[in-house]
Order: sequence, then structure tokens, then C-alpha cells
Amino acid sequence: MRINLNDAKALRELDTISALEDTESYDEQFKTGLKLSDSLDVSNISVKIENIVVLGTGGGSAASVNLIKSYLFDELQVPLQLNQGYTIPAFVDAKTLVIVVSHSGNTEEVVSGYEAAIAKGAQIAVITAGGKVLEMAREHNHACLLVPGGMMPRIVLGYIFLPILAILTKLGLISDKRAEVEETIALFEEWKHIYGTDSPIEKNEAKHIAIEMDGLIPVVYGTLPFFDAPAWRWKNQLGENSKLMAFWNAIPSLHHDEAVGWDSPSALLKGVHFTLIRDQEDSEKTTQRVEISADILRERAGGVRVVHSHGASRMARLFSIVYLADFVSLYAALIRGVDPTPVEVINLFKQKMGQPLVTVQVR
Repeated sequence: MRINLNDAKALRELDTISALEDTESYDEQFKTGLKLSDSLDVSNISVKIENIVVLGTGGGSAASVNLIKSYLFDELQVPLQLNQGYTIPAFVDAKTLVIVVSHSGNTEEVVSGYEAAIAKGAQIAVITAGGKVLEMAREHNHACLLVPGGMMPRIVLGYIFLPILAILTKLGLISDKRAEVEETIALFEEWKHIYGTDSPIEKNEAKHIAIEMDGLIPVVYGTLPFFDAPAWRWKNQLGENSKLMAFWNAIPSLHHDEAVGWDSPSALLKGVHFTLIRDQEDSEKTTQRVEISADILRERAGGVRVVHSHGASRMARLFSIVYLADFVSLYAALIRGVDPTPVEVINLFKQKMGQPLVTVQVR
């Protein structure tokens, strides 16, 4: 079944758990996330932090951490590491800040890492909507922010990114970012009308890109050091929402290895769609590399699109790409008549592992 992306009624009917509506509501989610973040008390963490480890997996938690790392690349003086496995690094000690992030509260890798961090005597702050993680936080009297549940974790960036930012701010590790948050929220209010369900194809870049990549394998290229995280997020959203194999990398590093793969047989590369991300903070050489890459790929690939970030602040520009990517990933599923919400393969893994299945509220 094929869906016309201009048929808003058909799109909403196929989207059984309102992923489109939740994405269009990022402005409200981020407003709530900002208020919640203001209430977070981390006064029980008083030691000088020497390094930071964030425990988190998946499209919401891990994506937020990677965005934080890109956003704060040239400001945060303390090393920050994303930890997605069952164990934690050997360097974790009493001067390590461990931020525990699990929207469900039951992510087994996070629970395992949390237990290890407690044993190491780390400084701990928790962000969750409930579950085992909330029980552990209350038992050990750790700083904890309880955020709303009942949504797909990959669409709760406002409840994860902003609290992590708040923790770093309250501990004096970064400067206050409220002005940039408020700009981002204001732009979400504009962008939802540009990328949203009711915006027609001829005015909607997200729908255009979904149509372009339809039937092709998506590859997304970001730029270092600030815009690699949005490319990683875009690839993951194409997996979870679109049910597509997708790939990502970052310029300039990919020019030292992956780019040689552009010499693949023509029949293979014609089956690939490339999206390249541009930002105003890209260096002159990086900009040149993006443009040259796009020129070379246009002669070889099935499709090439260069997308530009928008906004005054780096935060707003990062989320301009994330927001575009989220809508593209939804439309890339819906155009094929696929509901973007179910994650049957993830639930198959969880079932075989004896874990609780991924469920969200039907509205």
C-alpha cells in the first residue's frame, strides 16, 4: 500500500500511536522539559567532578548524549563518555559523575551499569520515567528527575537532553543555556508548520527528502566536530521509524577510508541516497569537502541532498537537523504504508532475552 504524503488524513490513520503528533509537539515537550529541569536538585553532589559517564541506550537517551557532546565540544572541560553496555569504564570513581538515563527505567544495560557505579562510589544523578531505575535512585537517595512516560523513548529528547544540560549547568561545568533553549523552542513552533503533516509536499523539505530516498538505501553524512551527532540520530531514526537499513559517517574523517567505497559498481551506488549536512560553523575546508563530496556523488549515486541547519545558536541549529530528520524518518515509513511506531525486531530480541516488551500508550 502506497500513501500520498499530501493525504494528511491517511497519514494520521496509519500512524496508530501518534508519532506525527508527538513530533509536532516538540515545542510543548521542550517547554515541559525545561520546567522539570529547573526543579532538579543536585545539591548532594559536592565533589569536584573529573569525568562524566552517561549510562543510556537507544534513540532518546544515547541520541541526547551524543547531541550534548557535539553541542559542548568546545566548552565542556571535563571528559564526557556515553556508556551503552552492561559494564562501566575502569576509571569510574568517587570523582566521576554518572548520569543514569532510562526512560522506561528498566533498560537492563543501564540497570547493570547503575549497580556498578554504586559499587564504585560514583556521584550519581538519574533521569527516568519509573521502573527499576527509579526504585534504585530512591533507595540510595540519588538526585533524580522523574519525567513523563507513555511515549516512544526516541521522541522524548526534551525530557533527556534538557535535564542533562541542567545537571551540567547546576554543577558549574558549563554556562547557562536558557537563551538557546528558548530560541530552540520558539523555532520548533515555526518548524512544525513547515515539516508537519498538513504541510504539502511542494513546501515541505521533509516530505521531499522522504520521496527522494524512497526505494534507496539512505546514507547520512554529518560534519566534525559539531554535526556528527545529528547524522547519527538521523540514521537511527531511519532504522526505528522507517524500518530501513541506513548508515552514517562524518566529514572529514570518511574521506580517509569510506569514500573509497564510492568506487563501488555503478549498479550498487545507484541504489543509495546520500544526505549531507551543512552548518555555518563548518570550517572553510570542511565546507569545501562537503561540496566536493556532493559533486562526486551526484555523478554516481541514486540521489544526493545537501541540507542546511537553521537558527542563530548552535543548539537551535543542531535541533533544526534533528527535527527535519525525525519527520523524514516518519514520512519514509508512511509513504510505503508502514506504521512508524511498532518495533517488532526490538521486541523479538527482548522476548528472547526475557525482558519487558516495548509498549506505548495508544491515543
